[in-house]
Amino acid sequence: MLPRSVAISASVACLGFLTPLSASDWPQWLGPNREPVYTETGVLTTLPKGGLKKLWTAKVGPGYTGPAVAGGKVLLMDRLTDTVIGDDGGRKPVSSNGKERVLCLNAADGKELWAHDYDCEYKRISYGSGPRTTPVIDGEFVYTLGTMGDLKCLSLKDGKPVWAKNFTKDYSAPTPAWGWSAHLLVDGDKVIALVGGDKHAVVAFDKKTGAEKWSALTTREVCYSPPVIVQAGGKRQLLVWLSDYIASLDPDTGKEYWRHEHPAKGIEVNRPGVAIATPKVVGDRVFVSNYYHGALALKLNKDAPTADIVWRAKNNYPKKPDTLNTIMTSLLVHDGHLYGLCMQGEMKCLKADTGEVVWTDETLLGGKPAVFGAASWVQNGDWVLCLCDNGDLVTLKLSPKGYDETSRVHLIEPTQGSAGRKVTWAHPALADKKLYTRNDKELICVSLAKE
Repeated sequence: MLPRSVAISASVACLGFLTPLSASDWPQWLGPNREPVYTETGVLTTLPKGGLKKLWTAKVGPGYTGPAVAGGKVLLMDRLTDTVIGDDGGRKPVSSNGKERVLCLNAADGKELWAHDYDCEYKRISYGSGPRTTPVIDGEFVYTLGTMGDLKCLSLKDGKPVWAKNFTKDYSAPTPAWGWSAHLLVDGDKVIALVGGDKHAVVAFDKKTGAEKWSALTTREVCYSPPVIVQAGGKRQLLVWLSDYIASLDPDTGKEYWRHEHPAKGIEVNRPGVAIATPKVVGDRVFVSNYYHGALALKLNKDAPTADIVWRAKNNYPKKPDTLNTIMTSLLVHDGHLYGLCMQGEMKCLKADTGEVVWTDETLLGGKPAVFGAASWVQNGDWVLCLCDNGDLVTLKLSPKGYDETSRVHLIEPTQGSAGRKVTWAHPALADKKLYTRNDKELICVSLAKE
């Protein structure tokens, strides 16, 4: 049995899904509550040396999207194209013809239930293998966002289109350097997306019709960090992290409550912007971190929808930030300490209230620098299940005493080239005591159940 589960922060607001979700569903980015938290019991906490039992394998095309699982269905996106991406993963901007595809599989055996594809020309996209964002399963519908800004609402039953938007055509939004990558957020009757363009950095769409309900904010780059909702200061607040600031909005109207610049005012934002990781909310604290400008900690005030800066990294690029300099990996917090994975793949532990570094360790990704190192991890108390970008699945214990790895197995082959390494960057889904993950060739389902 798992250690006593982490109580999801009371400040994280419930999302407005149309129908109740099973406790074992994983219907969107980071799971049912949009938090890297895993609470299923009766699962392995130490991985067997012989590896995990593989239940099925399904052939898929290239892409970075993690799977979503709900109602016995597995949804993900991939790309259909004849273009071959080189060993660098297409780090240099590439253009290519092809299609993006939304694929629905049977969670029990991996067999295809339906597929929906559409023409999608990639135009000067760095890392142009395929789409990035995890589908959102909400009641009878699934919402997807492609690399070139194609927002789709499809029937979950058969994949038939319900409505669609394109951010370039409908909003004249400039294409981000790495394509549209911020995972969609369903809130009540809305689908909230980072779009881009003047006064359209964030747009809320009616989830049934696609009609715009509101739009807000302007930024030079919309960036890639998924928005989150919290309850603080007597208000529900939508937190949006863009290339040059983090802002709080009323999720029902788009009204701005507050914003704080990151990096600090007067410091130039390095381009392209790398606001990528999801803001981490624990109690009244909000943490963000990026490669160029390091980490920022905010305190949400309890009496009004405002926030104050608690601490921020002192150094900025080209100096190495003195706290965290994460790229894609989500942040974890446990017992007053903040944990993250930095640019070179090193794991760091910080004091959450001050930003002071407690320890640094390179073991997780092989004991040596791993450029653009990333991991997908979920937390249950001090216990962490972590899928490394080299395809290893690892269990860890979080502690300020030092790095504590308790087991490791090789789960899936990395197929994407990046900075001289082979990697897999898709976040897994954890549902019904199973783990689902993919590379550019296959989606696999393995059992996490204790036998």
